[in-house]
Amino acid sequence: MIAITTPTGTVGAAVAESLHAANAKLRLIARDPSRLPATLREHAEVVAGSHADPVVLEAALAGADALFVLVPPNFTAPDVTEHYLAFARPIADAVRAHGVSRLVAVSSLGRGFAGPAGLLSAAWAMDEVLESSGAAYRSLQPPFFMENLLRQLPMIRERGMFVLAAEPDAPLAAVATADIARTAAGLLADPTWTSQADVPVRAPVDHTPREMARIMSEVLGKPIAFQPATLADYRAQYLSLGASPAIADAMVEMAEAQAAGVYPPASGGDDGGTTFEEWCRSVLAPAAAGTSG
Repeated sequence: MIAITTPTGTVGAAVAESLHAANAKLRLIARDPSRLPATLREHAEVVAGSHADPVVLEAALAGADALFVLVPPNFTAPDVTEHYLAFARPIADAVRAHGVSRLVAVSSLGRGFAGPAGLLSAAWAMDEVLESSGAAYRSLQPPFFMENLLRQLPMIRERGMFVLAAEPDAPLAAVATADIARTAAGLLADPTWTSQADVPVRAPVDHTPREMARIMSEVLGKPIAFQPATLADYRAQYLSLGASPAIADAMVEMAEAQAAGVYPPASGGDDGGTTFEEWCRSVLAPAAAGTSG
């Protein structure tokens, strides 16, 4: 039995669908089971509720062999690290209590960075708590999600530009969320691994924002420009969208850590990860044309 958290989110849904296609026995933890696809509701066990709730975890992990963990975002959280640990602590307790043998969680690339890193630091704090459960553990470590650019689709379509709090010519490590889901599903389906380890998940090549703009222009067939945002503007944007001051500060701190080199450079080798150009062709272009589904 494999337990899956956030099965209605982008990554969690892809993990669940992949394992369902492989005929794995699944138990899905969902706040709103009605949002699950009919195929999953019919062929998987469903536990309604939050995976921060010990009562929900008691039901979800009884007899489970493996667990996939992703902490859902909460842009009104008053304390970023505590938001992550509010999920990690009861999960670690339940994993110990039920003897769950394997645990896979989505964390962040750059673990071991010496300085503050906002949301990344919170994810690494989660790692430590989940490792304390004693289960075999794989910390999936992605950098910047390429899918974050989809939030700027109106600007890309109408103004031919995108904005990031980054230097135009500084390489930015990135990842397609499909690669996170693929890696997670592969680990969850494999009962043979043991111990605890970090697993970087990333595109094989890092591009600067200026290079990303060039690739987007070529794929979309129209000029796309990159516009750097100041950290003050970046913080103000999150506050204007309803984020708590703690979240806005954490986003700025993460951007500062990225500028300071929190992500190690890509090897440039062919590790099977989706390139930014491939992502633009398969995800961004259909979304920009209104044909994604």
